[in-house]
Amino acid sequence: MVEVTMVNRRYDNAVSVRDAWNDIYEALSADPRRQLLHSLMNADPGGSVPLPESAANPMAPPDPERLRMELKHIHLPKLADCEFVVWDDGPLQASRGPEFEQIDAVLSAIFSSAEDFPDSIVVGCHQLEEERELDDE
Repeated sequence: MVEVTMVNRRYDNAVSVRDAWNDIYEALSADPRRQLLHSLMNADPGGSVPLPESAANPMAPPDPERLRMELKHIHLPKLADCEFVVWDDGPLQASRGPEFEQIDAVLSAIFSSAEDFPDSIVVGCHQLEEERELDDE
């Protein structure tokens, strides 16, 4: 019986881990979500960041009204479902959610390896470019 319980626990944990990684990949699959998560990494842990500006790519600024609509109807609900962010509509802002540490750990690992990435995925990504500049100093 102990062996069956151990197998069940291992299976349940594997499903949980798989779901967590799926959430992380989904969160990182859109530029406004990546921008917002990076902004939250740099914000005070208990604070919030204003939107839509904190989700805008400074190298390719989007239309602010369109981004505001996409944030409210697509990106923020997706990040909130994963518990990476908590957001408020009036005024539009976001803060770290209860599972933010998961996405923070992955992004921190990525940013700390910026020197190892090919230019084809660094040049034009302001976060990775900033990390490379910091490494060069």
